[in-house]
Amino acid sequence: MTTEEYIRDLFSGAPLLSLEQLAEVLHRSKDGLRISLSGDNEVSRKFLPCKVRIGRRIYFRTADVAKVLEQG
Repeated sequence: MTTEEYIRDLFSGAPLLSLEQLAEVLHRSKDGLRISLSGDNEVSRKFLPCKVRIGRRIYFRTADVAKVLEQG
């Protein structure tokens, strides 16, 4: 089972992850992840390219998140 398959199984096959779901995958708090993404650091440089805005909501592409996690 690949990382992408694992994440999709965890969240019912969702192609996009909310900030809360990404925080759960990374074992971080939602607020801690939000703060990390707002700065210029390693976490933000890895995960901001995965970001998609739909209206005012922010989502992250599951496939891209899985690639980032596999790369380390």
